[in-house]
Amino acid sequence: MVTSMPVPLNFRLPDGWTPARPDDVGAPGAAFVALRTASQGPGFTTNITIDGEHRSDEVELPTIADESVQQLADAGSQVSVLKRTEVGDAESPGLTQLLKIVTMTGDEVQDLTQCQVYLEMPDVHQPQHRAVVRLVLTAPAEEIDGLLPQFQLFVDSVRSKN
Repeated sequence: MVTSMPVPLNFRLPDGWTPARPDDVGAPGAAFVALRTASQGPGFTTNITIDGEHRSDEVELPTIADESVQQLADAGSQVSVLKRTEVGDAESPGLTQLLKIVTMTGDEVQDLTQCQVYLEMPDVHQPQHRAVVRLVLTAPAEEIDGLLPQFQLFVDSVRSKN
């Protein structure tokens, strides 16, 4: 079941990325998935996902990022945080983290790198809540450096429709 977003978003995909139905590509918790056309085939396909949630608690973004790492570990992956950086300001805080993930895809061990960007946005319809949006690029470790500029263009294009 596709997850809905806590706030409506506008964004632009970089060239070479194709939207896919989350349920069809094994990402039922995502609100949006895009696949890198050049990497489609058997095995792992490089992807961008978007999900998010309303948070009424006072938990800060680093703790939310830790929750994400724990969820990956609970799903059976070996996960380590390579880098974490808080970005933005008090009005619109954000956080990026780079993760190394070792997981099984079919019968193969996959060394993946995941770049997660967390954006905190006010919810104009529910002021007691805040929306936390997560933008994620997942790629084979050897490809991540070449894909980060495209992902940055994507992240820079994300805007709330509110």
